[in-house]
Amino acid sequence: MNAQLRPLSLLCELTYRCNLQCPYCYNPLDLRAYRDELTTGQWSSVLQAAADLGVIQAHFSGGEPTLRPDLVALVEAAAACGLYTNLITQGTFLDDELLDRLVDGGLNHVQISIQAPQAPLADRIAGAIVHDKKADALRRVLTRDVALTLNCVLHRLNHDSIEEVIDYAQRLGIRRLELANVQFYGWAYRNRGALMPTLEQVRHGEDVVAAARERLRGSMEIVYVLPDYFGDFPKPCMNGWGRQFITVTPNGYALPCPAAAGITTLAFENVRDRALGEIWCDSASFVRYRGTDWMPEPCRSCERRELDWGGCRCQAYLITGDPGVTDPACSLSPDHAAIASLREETSGAEPVYRRA
Repeated sequence: MNAQLRPLSLLCELTYRCNLQCPYCYNPLDLRAYRDELTTGQWSSVLQAAADLGVIQAHFSGGEPTLRPDLVALVEAAAACGLYTNLITQGTFLDDELLDRLVDGGLNHVQISIQAPQAPLADRIAGAIVHDKKADALRRVLTRDVALTLNCVLHRLNHDSIEEVIDYAQRLGIRRLELANVQFYGWAYRNRGALMPTLEQVRHGEDVVAAARERLRGSMEIVYVLPDYFGDFPKPCMNGWGRQFITVTPNGYALPCPAAAGITTLAFENVRDRALGEIWCDSASFVRYRGTDWMPEPCRSCERRELDWGGCRCQAYLITGDPGVTDPACSLSPDHAAIASLREETSGAEPVYRRA
């Protein structure tokens, strides 16, 4: 295998079960299809295979990964393989006992999400009364020897609270804040009419973040993830399809990115049937859009082709029905008008909440 194509990160989607119902969730719409979850032993084998491939980070996500009773054992297995471990959680089950067991087992980093800085709005978005529990979890993690990121997904319903989110993080003493504009996959794509921020909200957010970065320089790192629908060029999705990242779903399918299962024209392989290393190296689904040979014009002759790698295959498929076209988020794409149309699409209706 070319050393340049060594995978660096493994996303372990341990379960899609969750006690929240966030309408911006990127999980698949058919959650019932993923209930046949990998066992502890199978996940441990996946972690070892990832380490053997050269992966250095293992991210435990969902759904809500703390609903897996073997989470501590899986963190221990990852640590034993020499992997840096990150828990991506909404925090409502992260009590003192579980947190201490995870840290003792080798957990290096925790990412906890909030829906908004105020309980009424946050709980409405989450579809459950959980904001205060999240605040308790954040304070709890801050007292342990483990890194912490606070995450807030921004969308039309909470974007105007961006200053309050930053103030909330500052009051808690958060050192790293991620403000991630909603990416439209899964439930978020279904709810795009209710969640799509306005251009004014996005530009205001950029100004607020720029000022806060200057004001909080040296005390808080703020990451602001711009939504593709409001830029001139797409993001280098996963740093290129099948180049650095592997996602494994709860029931064992290996994907080049978390949303790839939505591309129904591709057949993805399962770690129950084939070794992870073989899937990474030569599975048709990983190889199909790896590199630049697959690219159509205008990507093929574009000077950005090895910067954004043609953009997002999942987004191209959702919007055009063809994962092999230039990402419509690119201003050079012949399908870019579809992005402009979706950007203006607001239904005013209540979003459809996730059910698991």
